Amino acid sequence: MKRLQPTSFWFCLVSTVLLQLSAARAAVAQHAMAEGVDLAVLDDASAGVLTLRLGPLDLPAASEHTKVAQPPERGFAVPFDGWLRAYHPRLTDAEGRPVPNRLLHHVAFWNTERPDFLCPAKEEHIFGAGGEMNDWMAVPGFGYRVDEGDQIRITTMFHNPTDTSYPETYLEIRVEYQREEQETANPKSVYPVWFDVQECGKSGYDLEPGLNETVGTFELDYSGRLLGVGGHLHDFGQELRLENVTTGVEIATLSPEVDPEGRILSMPIVPFFLQGGYPLQRGDVVRVSAIYDNLAGRRLPDGAMGIAVGYFLPDDGEDLASLKKSEE
Repeated sequence: MKRLQPTSFWFCLVSTVLLQLSAARAAVAQHAMAEGVDLAVLDDASAGVLTLRLGPLDLPAASEHTKVAQPPERGFAVPFDGWLRAYHPRLTDAEGRPVPNRLLHHVAFWNTERPDFLCPAKEEHIFGAGGEMNDWMAVPGFGYRVDEGDQIRITTMFHNPTDTSYPETYLEIRVEYQREEQETANPKSVYPVWFDVQECGKSGYDLEPGLNETVGTFELDYSGRLLGVGGHLHDFGQELRLENVTTGVEIATLSPEVDPEGRILSMPIVPFFLQGGYPLQRGDVVRVSAIYDNLAGRRLPDGAMGIAVGYFLPDDGEDLASLKKSEE
């Protein structure tokens, strides 16, 4: 079980650098790097929307992620003080026409200015999506606090399990936001919480043939409320379960919609904000379980993830706000 303790800035910084170097070496060993991939960032201040467009990617038919030239890490600097409110991802071709969501293996946004409060050796993971391509809709009255100049790192992976080649694929993500200077009530600051079956390690793991169940546990160092929870599974995923071991209560069970071959089509989202959130106390042990039934008949290297993700509203906002990295 991972015991979560606040750590110093320098410990977080050194640990994060080591993790990034290890991840970078692993990526180079497993994947060729795609060339000519750019990240365009358009800020529509009047609408309060950042539009990010990453590409183009050449995705040959019937290509696993290990056979696709992957884009290098990209990122951008937040151009305002305020709050990120919602994320809307989609995949398109060069003309903006939609292409299958299944081409996206995963995308992740990381705020390099903050450690993750569940896993302080990692950067704060603020957004993620996979082939289920769920929207992260705005939760009225709440948002993720950012400061101008915050550096957001973007990691992506693509594959193509279809029989059609897509030579010019783009990932587009619309991010709704609210600037601090707007003449509207400021939202309450929430924090992304990622309950990963791999705990604070690398999220991807190998999938053996047949039934697989993987479990991770966390002991909380902060009290607060979950406003809602969704999840991320890969193909052949059957169930993602989140439980409060301390109280013996099930928080949520997420069963994906799948096609006859076991491919993930969508993941449900369970909201709690209408009843004021799901309470969690400091010291509570939370368990997350991912269940797969691998129908491929062979071991799938790095073929699984199991993450229950939601927004966490702390009882004491100053505790988590203090985790912001200093400029030492």
